[in-house]
Amino acid sequence: MTKLSVNVNKIATLRNSRGGNNPSVLQVALDCERFGADGITVHPRPDERHITSKDVVDLAKVVKTEFNIEGYPDERYLDIIKKVRPDQATLVPDPPDALTSNAGWDTIKYQAFLTEIISEIKSCGCRTSIFVEPNLEMIEGASKTGTDRIELYTEAYAKGYIIDKQIAIKDYVTASKLAKNLGLGINAGHDLDLNNLQFLKESIPYLDEVSIGHALVCDALYLGLENTVQLYKRALKDSTID
Repeated sequence: MTKLSVNVNKIATLRNSRGGNNPSVLQVALDCERFGADGITVHPRPDERHITSKDVVDLAKVVKTEFNIEGYPDERYLDIIKKVRPDQATLVPDPPDALTSNAGWDTIKYQAFLTEIISEIKSCGCRTSIFVEPNLEMIEGASKTGTDRIELYTEAYAKGYIIDKQIAIKDYVTASKLAKNLGLGINAGHDLDLNNLQFLKESIPYLDEVSIGHALVCDALYLGLENTVQLYKRALKDSTID
């Protein structure tokens, strides 16, 4: 079954808007696990506008499922990985001032850089994943870096789903088949929600993991956190569609 990793960045954004510790990032993470989440994701940006370095360290002490840390692999990020040693390190090509991840890696141009970084991270015992678009050349490039997985950037799928879901998913299915044939695990994330998640899972039944934050937190405002986590888990149940 595809795992659900809940990104708690938005919880930290809400907390930071007033200071203090309400809502508690740690408590929300623990509750998400209790409600059925298979992992917790954070993306500690340099300006600490949501998740802070302290949050990462504190979460690493209490998260009992898989802990995934996203980020641009600069010296600061690598220091965090070496200190915390999460289950998974997801590398994104974001500049420091990016509002959110908005592109995948050019794994051809940055192949040597990624290969060196991935080797360093894997020496810490962490699984690695590279954020990529459903581009066959980029996936082939990713396979040459030594990464364990790719994470498919699904914004284009989410936007296209509203218009024609069959067209929207086509490149992702092709890309996933190539990744699987190359021995790569497959994660996915960005703009996934309760409307488009089940079709993604049905179309890519060997999807290892999805990372969802913004939509899940928004849904939780209306549906409650426990119910929301379980609804997302239900959308990821294995189906009979090949």
